[in-house]
Amino acid sequence: MKYLLASSLFTFSLLFAGAQERSGERPAQEKKVAEWVQLFNGKDLTGWKSHPKSPGEWKVVDGAIIGSGMKVSHLFTERDDYENFDFRIEAWISDKGNSGQFFRTKFETGYPKGYEAQINSTYPPDPQRTGGLYNFVKILEKLHEPEVWFTQEVIAEGNHIQILVNDKKVVDYVDAKNTYSKGHLAIQHHDAYVDKSGASPKTYDTVIKVRKVEVKELP
Repeated sequence: MKYLLASSLFTFSLLFAGAQERSGERPAQEKKVAEWVQLFNGKDLTGWKSHPKSPGEWKVVDGAIIGSGMKVSHLFTERDDYENFDFRIEAWISDKGNSGQFFRTKFETGYPKGYEAQINSTYPPDPQRTGGLYNFVKILEKLHEPEVWFTQEVIAEGNHIQILVNDKKVVDYVDAKNTYSKGHLAIQHHDAYVDKSGASPKTYDTVIKVRKVEVKELP
């Protein structure tokens, strides 16, 4: 009896494995686990590009990408097919500066179509602060000080978008229209803020620094 039972179990195992193989399925332990991919090598802008009509001032200094200048510009990944992913950066924004962590975005001048995880700690004209999903979910609370390094993480799975600042989840949103489904990842350099409240105008140039950029693509 024991021999027949063992033989039957062995035969069932072979049939189940054969069915998995025919269906293209793999055992759970053999499925590939998503891994973090570093998008910035710490030395140069390999893998990145800006639009020729709004190139901006992008450079690498002391292991960090730096965007500056008076005009708006975006630094895009060469790849334009990012769809579902976990996209994380370490960033630094100047006082009264404005930036954004763009995803599923178009390669365009001006303010390109796509989602933006806001980066703004003290930019006076815009109350939407770091952590917000721009034009979808507003964050009005200041979550970090300017000129201090912080992390911002975007998890995009279909129309479900989550944003974390310093590992704290601040946005958990479902975009019923699934407005943007695929595109580039990008870093924004916003144009300068001009304070005209005093006797003479005072200009605050945005400086955005990013020293770590990584993505984990999801099924």
